[in-house]
Amino acid sequence: MCLGIPARVMDTAGDNTARVDLGGLEMKVRTDLVPGVKTGQYVIVHAGFAINVLDEKEAEETLKLLESIDASGEIPEP
Repeated sequence: MCLGIPARVMDTAGDNTARVDLGGLEMKVRTDLVPGVKTGQYVIVHAGFAINVLDEKEAEETLKLLESIDASGEIPEP
């Protein structure tokens, strides 16, 4: 199973890369698959690539859900 994680774009570079905040971890990702991504937007990051742009509400809901998953890996009931 693969998991893509929402990350906020901190800034972009002209070389198809962006610096993102991934839950407090700053990392550089490739943006070839999301042309035109802008600072402040959320993207789904998988294997070092931004693969999709998310709206802020959807990204924040996903991040809250990921935070609520306990150590057992169980997703809590809504």
